[in-house]
Amino acid sequence: MANAAAVKEEAAHSFAKSQLKAIVERIEKLEEEKKAISDDIKEVYGEAKGNGFDVKALRTIVRMRKQDADERQEQETILETYMQALGMLN
Repeated sequence: MANAAAVKEEAAHSFAKSQLKAIVERIEKLEEEKKAISDDIKEVYGEAKGNGFDVKALRTIVRMRKQDADERQEQETILETYMQALGMLN
């Protein structure tokens, strides 16, 4: 009986090991894909810069487009209020 339990425990341990290895390999593959995509994004920004576009402005636009319209409007209103208070607007 003890031998059967040891075999069962070893099988469970082996399964956990292979499952862990599979998870780590999946994460590594996704990290590689993420780096490739990041490189592609940098290339597109470089292309935009080469065509005369302002990369900083493009990054701001991309970030803003991810926001909910109401959230974006709220942030723009706060920014405008602060700029007005600092005399940065006419």
